[in-house]
Amino acid sequence: MSKVPAKVLYEKKGEVAYVTLNRPECKNAVDYETHLLLCAAWRDFRDDPKLRVAILTGSGDAFTAGADLKTHAPEWQKVGPMVGRERLEDGLSGITRGPLASIGKPIVAAINGWCLGHGIELSMACDIRIASERAQFGTFEVRRGMHSADGGIVRLLNTCGVGIAMEMILTGEPFSAQRALMHNMVNKVVPHDELMPATEDLVSRILRNDQAAIVSAKETLLEVIGRPLHDQLRVEAMWGYALCGGNQTVMERSQQFFDKKDRGRAGDTASAL
Repeated sequence: MSKVPAKVLYEKKGEVAYVTLNRPECKNAVDYETHLLLCAAWRDFRDDPKLRVAILTGSGDAFTAGADLKTHAPEWQKVGPMVGRERLEDGLSGITRGPLASIGKPIVAAINGWCLGHGIELSMACDIRIASERAQFGTFEVRRGMHSADGGIVRLLNTCGVGIAMEMILTGEPFSAQRALMHNMVNKVVPHDELMPATEDLVSRILRNDQAAIVSAKETLLEVIGRPLHDQLRVEAMWGYALCGGNQTVMERSQQFFDKKDRGRAGDTASAL
């Protein structure tokens, strides 16, 4: 009897966790089992001190086409209006809302193809997004009588602004990778065959940095979103100076800089990552 492949592949390579949606026969649509497997992977990534960065991608020709409508839509016919409150701390795929949305370690999305519906929510919940030139983005939920409920509206609005969020959400039409880049939905677009090398290169640039500083910087960025400028500046100062106070790593890494021995230098004293 042939073994049914796992719907989520989770692999550790050194300090990097690779999380791969693995339902290519249905464009990596997220059903409830996939949701649970993703949550388990994110918890392990969060709790494993040896892991510093995660890469999220999809198998086949899609990142994910979103929630699996064959299971997702019927589920909502059996519940009442209180379901919204009941799921406040249980974001679909784990990192979109709730406790797993505040993982301090960076998560990078390598968007290899179609990124639709919940795919927008999942990719936008990552910290950095690199897209294949073949990627297509869209929130098609309005075509099915729904709209985003796991961060799609919020993160599109925060990242791209009202006009672009309105257009994508209300028209239900796809954006190309280049248009996504134009509106800050992704950080970079690369040739399809270079997607993983480009993602791993970016990850190597994160890994050269101090882990405590990375976690503090990410937490600071997320903490200041939506606050008035006065409060943003105070939060940044509180987190930034707290990180430096009595931190011997700052002295050690500064000395490496003075000695021109730190990793990934540019210019006349260039060094390898």
